[in-house]
Amino acid sequence: MAIAYDIPTEQPKPEQDANASVVAVEDLHKSFGSRKVLDGISLSVNRGETLAVLGRSGTGKSVLLRLIIGLETPDSGSVRIHGQDIVGLALDRLGEIRKKMGFLFQHAALYDSLTVAENVAFPLTHHRKNLSKSEREDCVKQLLTEVGMENDLGKMPSDISGGMQKRVGLARALALEPEILLLDEPTAGLDPISSGDFDQLILKLQRERQMASIVVTHDLHSARTIANRLALLDGGHVLAEGKYEDLQQSDIPFVNEFLKQQ
Repeated sequence: MAIAYDIPTEQPKPEQDANASVVAVEDLHKSFGSRKVLDGISLSVNRGETLAVLGRSGTGKSVLLRLIIGLETPDSGSVRIHGQDIVGLALDRLGEIRKKMGFLFQHAALYDSLTVAENVAFPLTHHRKNLSKSEREDCVKQLLTEVGMENDLGKMPSDISGGMQKRVGLARALALEPEILLLDEPTAGLDPISSGDFDQLILKLQRERQMASIVVTHDLHSARTIANRLALLDGGHVLAEGKYEDLQQSDIPFVNEFLKQQ
């Protein structure tokens, strides 16, 4: 049976800033051996804006996120965070910039031996040493309340569902109050209802926090729901970029076929 979705007609409007984009990659190239994954990618995102990067498996979407956060090094090109090129940056300086970024991994990547609360507290313990124990506990409770997990602080990751694990992972990603949020396949593995709930949670957080967000996803419905702009990758290139209606007007056969299959 087909499931009817209500597609929002209007996403949160990003606040415009006279300064440079929060995240900007330019002419980015990355190969693994003889396989060229990214071949001259240029994209940017402003404060309060969400960019959804779409494409088939193996098109370099997750590699792009890893390059932005500095977990991979491009063969050439630049990755600028608030105008600072992080390519080749010293590790201590890169570490400071990473504190401005929150990363939600595809499978949440929670620590199995830590409780829900301890997972969220982990970045606070390591990077906010000035917080007292009670202040840290209050912060953890507030973060888990934001994602609807305030009643599960003492549970282990194995005791909660995959969707709940993603919510905890999102709370942890927000712990250091990031200016940039990177999400890798946030709705992968979720049923349609849970996926829709998670999309609404991301929208709420964007309205409240006005982060610059980049989400890579196979889920076109989710991308249309949460993103101000879409970018479709294939063959290492950005084939189309803009609102969903802009992609619909494309005369590139692959773009049309991708939208039809979705």
